[in-house]
Amino acid sequence: MLILRLLNVVAPVYFLCISLVTFILQLFLFLPNMFKDPTITPLFSPALLHGALFLFLSANALGNYILVIQNSPEDMGTCKNAGARGVGTPSEWPEAGRKASSSSQNTHFCRLCARVTLRHDHHCFFTGNCIGSRNMRNFIMFCLYTSLACLYSMVAGVAYISTVLSISFAHPLAFLTLLPHSISQFFSGAVLGSEMFVILMLYLWFGIGLACAGFCCHQLLLVLRGQTRHQVRKGMVVRARPWRKNLQEVFGKRWLLGLLIPMLNVGSDYPRHKGK
Repeated sequence: MLILRLLNVVAPVYFLCISLVTFILQLFLFLPNMFKDPTITPLFSPALLHGALFLFLSANALGNYILVIQNSPEDMGTCKNAGARGVGTPSEWPEAGRKASSSSQNTHFCRLCARVTLRHDHHCFFTGNCIGSRNMRNFIMFCLYTSLACLYSMVAGVAYISTVLSISFAHPLAFLTLLPHSISQFFSGAVLGSEMFVILMLYLWFGIGLACAGFCCHQLLLVLRGQTRHQVRKGMVVRARPWRKNLQEVFGKRWLLGLLIPMLNVGSDYPRHKGK
């Protein structure tokens, strides 16, 4: 449990550090390199479009990240009812919530958060919070925009490396062989430390982007089925419903607006199912 609590602190710090490094590289390395082309008018430079698109992806990723943390899927009714019934002392109410959650498929007691969550999916260490009814939509949007921001940063980094080191990525295996060749050239002095750092970040962006994209697709599949990871792991049977109803329950009626800007879930049907 101590290791899990430590991971609950280290993982968000790791994510924020990666985000900060990515922002610095984009702002002070990739963008200035794009502005060096003398044949393009600065007003219509691709660097402006690149910067605007990267800021859009980053703002949505960080915005939904903050909303995931702020909107904990805590089932306050369980603990409050436990206190109103006089079940133990306030310090024992989480224990009452744990017992109450064992009788319901829609609630689960998280030992790391020490609270009962409604429609518990899993505990996300990168946010230090449980994912459930109130923040599922923001979590899916966070995974989506994080994957897009990482993969887009990787493309920008590849363009930078190909310009600086005069490397062609036309061959399908060029990206796979870039790291071992760069390591040997780095120790021989042919590759600078800053260039080697960017190359390492390319593979880090690639890995994080693929992981977040896979996680996003997996969560969307569960949402379409009306399931959560906790229910699948426990083998719980879920009542079959139309997939449109399941999507609306998570993303709300104004789902299109949520794709463009980070916002709280609007029009969700979760509160109505809380007591079911």
